[in-house]
Formats: sequence, C-alpha cells, structure tokens
Amino acid sequence: MKILKNLTVQVIIAIILGIIVGAIWPEFGAKLKILADLFIKLIKMLIAPIIFLTVVIGIGSMGDVKKVGKIGGKALLYFEIVSTLALAIGIVVAMIIQPGKGLDTSAAENADISKYTSAAAESGHGFAEFISSIIPEHFVGALANGELLPTLFAAVLFGLAAAAVGERAKPVITFFENVSEIFFKIVGMVMIFSPIGAFGAMAYTIGNFGVKSLANLGLLMASVYTTMFLFIVLILGSIAKFYGINIFKFIAYIKEEIFIVIGTSSSESALPSLIRKLERFGCSKQTVGLVVPTGYSFNLDGTAIYLSMASLFIAQAYGIDLTMTQILTILAILMLTSKGAAGVTGSGFITLAATLAAFPIIPIEGIALLIGVDRFMSEARSVTNLIGNALSAVVISKSEKEFDVAKYEELKQQQVEIH
Repeated sequence: MKILKNLTVQVIIAIILGIIVGAIWPEFGAKLKILADLFIKLIKMLIAPIIFLTVVIGIGSMGDVKKVGKIGGKALLYFEIVSTLALAIGIVVAMIIQPGKGLDTSAAENADISKYTSAAAESGHGFAEFISSIIPEHFVGALANGELLPTLFAAVLFGLAAAAVGERAKPVITFFENVSEIFFKIVGMVMIFSPIGAFGAMAYTIGNFGVKSLANLGLLMASVYTTMFLFIVLILGSIAKFYGINIFKFIAYIKEEIFIVIGTSSSESALPSLIRKLERFGCSKQTVGLVVPTGYSFNLDGTAIYLSMASLFIAQAYGIDLTMTQILTILAILMLTSKGAAGVTGSGFITLAATLAAFPIIPIEGIALLIGVDRFMSEARSVTNLIGNALSAVVISKSEKEFDVAKYEELKQQQVEIH
C-alpha cells in the first residue's frame, strides 16, 4: 500500500508496536533500547557538521556582519520572553491544579537519586560555568565532540571571518554548500531507520517503567500535557497568527519530525531534517542556521513548563506552602538553570535536581517521585521544544524580512494539490 511508504505512518505504526511489545513482553521490550540508542547516535553524528556548515554558509554568504548581530540579538530576546512566559504558565497551572497535594512521599525515601544530583553538580549550572562551556578547548574539538553550543560558537566566528574576507571567501562557501548537500543526503538515508529507533525507544519505555507507573502520577502527567497543549495552541498559536501562519498547518508541515521526537523522546533527533524543512518553508538559510541551533539551548519551552510544574508538584507533595516571594525566586532560578542544562543528556531531570539544590526549601529527594513517569513526560517536553524552535525561525525570518514568500506560496500550492 502506498500509505505505508509514508515515513510519518511508519513511525506511528512503530510507536504502536513498541507500546504493544513493551506491555506484553516487558523484559524483552526493555532490551530494545539499543535500537533507539543506535538511531540517536546516527543522528547526533550528523548534528555538529550540519550546524557548522549551515551557520557558516548562512553568515558567510550574507556579507553583512551587523545583520548577523541583529538576528542573533533579536532571537535571544525572543527566546528569553517566550521561555520565561512558559515558566510562569507552568507555575500558575501547578498552583491552580495542585497535582502534588496529598501524594504519598514514602516511595521517595529509599530511592537512589545520586546520579542526578552528581550530574547536576558536574554540569556546572552557574552562569560563569555556562558561558565558559560555550567556548571550545580548540576549534576542531567542538565538531569532534559533537557539542552544540561550542560548534555554534566556532561556526559563527568562521562565518563572520568569511563575510569580512568577502569575495575571496566565496570558493570556500561554495565548497561548504556542496559538502552540506552531501550531509543532508546522509540525513535522508539515516531517517529511513527512524521507525526502528522509535519502536525500540517506545518498547523500552513501556517495558522498563510499565503502564502502571502512570496511574499514581496521572494528575501531574495530565496537567503537564494539558499545559503544553494550551501553550502551543494559545501562546505559540497567537504568535504564529500575528506573523500570518496557521499553527495547526505549521504543525502538520513538521509532523514527521514531531512523530520522530515522540518515538525517541529526543528533540535533537529531528534537528537536521527540521533545518532543511524550514528552509523549504521560506526561512532564509542564515536565519535558520543561527536561530534553530541556538534555540535548542536557549528556547526550551517544554522543558521550562515541566521544570516549573515539577518543582511546585514536589513542594505540594511534601506539604510545603510557598510564599509568592519564594515562587518568584524559583522562577528566577529556573530562568538560569533551564539555560545552564544545554547539551546535558537527560537535561530536564538533571536541571530539576540543580534547581532544587539551589532552593533547599523543597526537598531534593522529591525528584524520586518523578523517576517513573519522567520518561513519559519527556515526549511532551521534546515536542513542545521542537515546535517552539521551529516557529522561532519563522518569526525571526519574517521580522527581519528574510522570509521567502514566493517559496512559501509554492509550498502551500503543492500541499493543496497533494490533498
């Protein structure tokens, strides 16, 4: 059947099969994590060079250094406003619904949370450590280690230098454009295996944690999912409408990337194909190259909502009544720690540990209450992060008049013909 050749359909079927296998044969399902790990490793292998090439090509071909600074500055301001709004919404919803009230906290007493607290300490969540981590030890090391922010930093420097050199740098930019095409071709080859990765990840999640683990913390999960849905529809939807984009049609356009993220619980797994799709949507190469990779570290809307709700959930579970001053303090801490977790594996949970460590009124051992369901909520975090970052590229492109309306109209016409 023709429909089965569609990648989105394949990923959906793989997710459903993964749930079935994990539920019926949990021990076998838990062992299938290797399939997800291999797929994500394949994607991560490509992220650093693709970001480097995309950013260098975008900035190097722009030729206007001031414009680069303007786009970057506007993007950072946009990220800070939207992610802070996400944090505030999470806090407000958690205060209204109070999902942690009356929860039995005895299960958290003997749980081992040392790996999260030690990882939070080692990752260096202070502002100075965060800034220091952006600058790589050496130029090639950023690409070799696959680190997102150091790669972006090196690429911006290289692109700015190429723009300053001018005409003599054009052969280098042309060469990078050709290399970039090869890497995106590799992405296409790797994406063929995305259903296998999604199947393995979902089988592992259900097999390892079990569907039963959802029951005890169902209200928190329902609250988090509902809040993120409303944030996407109302907040991101309003922003999209202001710039002439229908949020539902935009989500439909990036549906393949969304289902890959749902299957793998990793927004990074969709990064390479998202970059290419946004360029086809009408966003300029230089804007996509700067905004999207930066957004993966500074524009974590889904993570922000989760962190704020989880912090208040733990406080409510332990019967701690926070004053408005204390709540605002948590918000201020989260504004820093949610950025400081950039590039840390499992950053949502580790950042929560770092936040509570900086705010000792809430018992840090309370994160043990969330271990069983964190994996299930990570899909919602990752999808919200993905949609937020994708939209940010459109917003900045349009506000900087770097949006190709003709390309967008052509794409809309193609979609009408397909349907």
